[in-house]
Amino acid sequence: MDGQHRANIKPGMEVGVVMKADQRSGKITTGIVKQLLTKSAFHPHGIKVRLDSGDVGRVKEVYDA
Repeated sequence: MDGQHRANIKPGMEVGVVMKADQRSGKITTGIVKQLLTKSAFHPHGIKVRLDSGDVGRVKEVYDA
């Protein structure tokens, strides 16, 4: 699944995100979704989420199916 569609992402899912500071390197941070921050149904760079760790980033990979 891709992280561009809000319907694919739910709180409690394990995802890989790219945080703002890591956009140049593309480093993926793995975590559990705590909150969805993007309100629109689609975003070309990935839906923005807050992880349980408090990190905020855009979803690039969804590990839970």
